[in-house]
Amino acid sequence: MCLGIPVQVIECGEHFARCQGRHGDELRIDLSLVGQQAPGTWLLCFLDAAREVIPAERAASICAALAALEAVGTGETNFDAFFADLNREPQLPEFLRTNKS
Repeated sequence: MCLGIPVQVIECGEHFARCQGRHGDELRIDLSLVGQQAPGTWLLCFLDAAREVIPAERAASICAALAALEAVGTGETNFDAFFADLNREPQLPEFLRTNKS
């Protein structure tokens, strides 16, 4: 299993971008799979290569999940702050909500 890490583009070149990681660190990210991206764009990365362009909301939820994993490592047991949507009923995708009989 691999974990994608969200990063935000600070400055973009033709093949690489300077990005900010979750903890404020700067990373050099390979853009071969996603092409050039504008500053402010969020990327999902693995092994310093962008795999996908993602919206800010998805980046935030992934960062929260990664923070929860870090909290487990320190013995934390209250995960409500990391997964605010766990106390709601799951929603079916639109194509499953309509009855097509």
